[in-house]
Amino acid sequence: MTQIKEELIDSNPWWKGEFRLDYKEREAYKQISKFIHLPQMIAFTGLRRVGKTTLMLKIAEDFIKKGFEPRNIIYFSFDEFREVEIRELMKAYEELMERNLREGRFLLLLDEIQKLKNWEDQLKRFYDIFGRNTKVVISGSESLFIKKKSKETLAGRLFEFKIDLLSFGEFLQFKGIDLRPSGLYEGEMRRLFNEFILTLGFPELIGVKEKEVIRKYVRESIVEKIVYRDIPGLFKVKDPAVLESMLNVISEEPGQLIEVAELGKELGVTRQTVSSYLRYLEESFLVRKLYNFSRNRRKVERKLKKYYPTIISPDFLFKEDNHSKSRLLEWLVVNQLKADFFWRDQYKNEVDIILAGKEIIPVEVKYGKVDTQGISAFMRAFKVPMGYVVSLEKEGEFRRDAKRIKVIPAYKFLLANASGKLRT
Repeated sequence: MTQIKEELIDSNPWWKGEFRLDYKEREAYKQISKFIHLPQMIAFTGLRRVGKTTLMLKIAEDFIKKGFEPRNIIYFSFDEFREVEIRELMKAYEELMERNLREGRFLLLLDEIQKLKNWEDQLKRFYDIFGRNTKVVISGSESLFIKKKSKETLAGRLFEFKIDLLSFGEFLQFKGIDLRPSGLYEGEMRRLFNEFILTLGFPELIGVKEKEVIRKYVRESIVEKIVYRDIPGLFKVKDPAVLESMLNVISEEPGQLIEVAELGKELGVTRQTVSSYLRYLEESFLVRKLYNFSRNRRKVERKLKKYYPTIISPDFLFKEDNHSKSRLLEWLVVNQLKADFFWRDQYKNEVDIILAGKEIIPVEVKYGKVDTQGISAFMRAFKVPMGYVVSLEKEGEFRRDAKRIKVIPAYKFLLANASGKLRT
């Protein structure tokens, strides 16, 4: 109990004095803010080091600014306290602060809650007793709802928000840069875009340019912890090294079509193991799966899938050959757009990304020569009037039979997509 109390004191600086957070605006927070006043719990999921804890502390800061009693705000991380139960934690808080959780209003912030055994049942029990006067916010470094039990236990009690890696627009905000109109600052934008790529989307890598620092950060702060600690802690993974090998296969060749049985033979494991491990990597936000687009959902499920790493191998960042640079640009755009679909037909016409929103929009990524064969085939097949070729620097437009293909630099495309200026 003493250790818990010491951790509570260290983790809640607002109990003793003024609290100021070095916060940079995140796109997700605007959406989250709309749900804070509702009684349901808020859950943050997402990759390690993307800023979930900072968002939790931002909620605490906002509560304090609005006049909420600072000593009624409790933050605790289970990252190093996996055996501590929620009721034990709250009892320690009541004793330490001489409070009664049944009296007054409270804000409870529980970080890395997936590390806690049977966290779903414990949280449900706490919410059902204290939910009327306690706002609860939780976070997890993988999807908290990988297991069916979690969804069933907390059904109707919780809103989930996935916190993504930084977008290019957020990167500019973090840097305190506003270069508008963008046409006036194209040279500066290209330089900043190249700097953004080096961050891999992690706030802590802004300004870091050394290859070895980036590689060590990715491996030790993220990949090893997820592959050797988080996933084995949730599932019966007999050999995490196989899990890492699978991740390396995807990271070294982003966007490859994965045939499960074939990959199993290559790694010396069963088809079932490959399928399970791919799901674990996906649910832990280390890989992104894209389906071959079709208007027929059954066909989508049957076809081969493409896999991209969420974090590309840092080696790609510093390679100078065109193939590596092309793969790097494709990886970036796929992940920035949170793509769900690509397209490939029987004649091997292919489009990297299909945005399936209010309108269907094909997006092809081209580092070098602009080739419109695949995107034109898609537009004819699906009667789509507008498509994009995202390039590194090229800009222009093709018009064919009342169909438009716009060529646009990646940084302009990503900023336009974030601001809702693309047709979707």
